[in-house]
Amino acid sequence: MHEVDLYASGIQNALIGKGIFMHDVIRDMRMVAFDLDGTLIDSVPDLAAALDASLVDQGMPPAGEARVRDWVGNGSRRLVESALGDALKRPVEADELEACHARFLAHYHASPVAFTKLYPGVREAIEGLAASGLSLALITNKPKAFIAPILEHFDLAGSFGLCLGGDSLDEKKPDPTPLLHAAAYFGVSPDACLMVGDSRHDIEAGKRAGFRTLAVPYGYNHGESVLDSHPDVLVESLSELV
Repeated sequence: MHEVDLYASGIQNALIGKGIFMHDVIRDMRMVAFDLDGTLIDSVPDLAAALDASLVDQGMPPAGEARVRDWVGNGSRRLVESALGDALKRPVEADELEACHARFLAHYHASPVAFTKLYPGVREAIEGLAASGLSLALITNKPKAFIAPILEHFDLAGSFGLCLGGDSLDEKKPDPTPLLHAAAYFGVSPDACLMVGDSRHDIEAGKRAGFRTLAVPYGYNHGESVLDSHPDVLVESLSELV
């Protein structure tokens, strides 16, 4: 039997002995990478509060939570640029973006989890998969400085063997580089890795990296259906994985 098959079989036997059963998409995987915003957490209320505060600081009207939901997913700088462009109704100058982005980071750093919530089923999935012996990675386009406070707030920091932010490497999703970095970090072949996310960037990155892809339909995908990106699997809740 192939080494990966033996490894997966060992995980399955251990889980069955504990009364835990995994979704078919997990059965031959060795590493699972998760997106953060829109996949594990609904962070838009805090992101919107920080963004609106930074806009008001600059003498502009707040954007509001509904618009922010359509802008999230490309990193903080792009989020701020979208909001500024919407407010100014013209291309954003570099100095305007830098000033507003700095204010946004300051506001968000001061209160990153006041209103942020875990999506239903997330804790069960993360704890169950971590207990199974699978390697877990977190790969987000959010600046890395915010990852630890959020995971610690939800008592999930110890579940991930690797966390990569949008500024951890030279490239970020949808580029496959962070995913391939994670696979290499754990010494796992890409075809034994699963990318879990809510947006087209997650699915594109997964496909380009040679990962299997799994999508959730409830997150942030710029007003589009994540099914348009053709993930390998769609689940309504991450609790379906365990």
